[in-house]
Amino acid sequence: MLPGSLATLIDALRVLPGVGPKSAARMAYHLLQRERQGAERLARSLGDALQRLRHCRRCNNFSEQEVCETCANPRRDARLLCVVEMPADLNRLEETHAYRGLYFVLMGRLSPLDGVGPREIGLERLIERARDGVTEEVILATNFTAEGEATAHYAGELLKARGLRVSRIARGLPAGGELEHVDGMTIAQALLDRRAV
Repeated sequence: MLPGSLATLIDALRVLPGVGPKSAARMAYHLLQRERQGAERLARSLGDALQRLRHCRRCNNFSEQEVCETCANPRRDARLLCVVEMPADLNRLEETHAYRGLYFVLMGRLSPLDGVGPREIGLERLIERARDGVTEEVILATNFTAEGEATAHYAGELLKARGLRVSRIARGLPAGGELEHVDGMTIAQALLDRRAV
């Protein structure tokens, strides 16, 4: 029989994606036996983040301010609005240094089987944000999963119906990739998304 506080900790760790009962127990034992200082730092950091973080009122990303640094940066191109599913997607795009516009983070994707519809991912907020009078193009950068494609299609139709120019990021071959090692669907999409040189 587990002590109540240990059972509660294990149960709490199970909220993390991909963490089942065995993994959660392993993490709990590790934190308590070998990483007590790390566990204390984790608890403080989580409490601090829960207290200080909110959603940016413009892009919906996490921020400690009402408007995040990216949205407040006057050097960003406010004519471009890139829509991503999660903050991690925004971070990956930023790492490329290839995009200088603004963002909107859905904090999810359409998934009717999981009960996630347009209201749950804030598509109304996206429409409102995109119709700010400055945005000229909305770039849909959702993932190329069935849910991401459905989200891009649905959002694209809503945005186009309101007179906005909408584009979708291209898919294709990875840099340095060789055709013989790439799946057929990726090659087909690369051919469809080709551009003039």
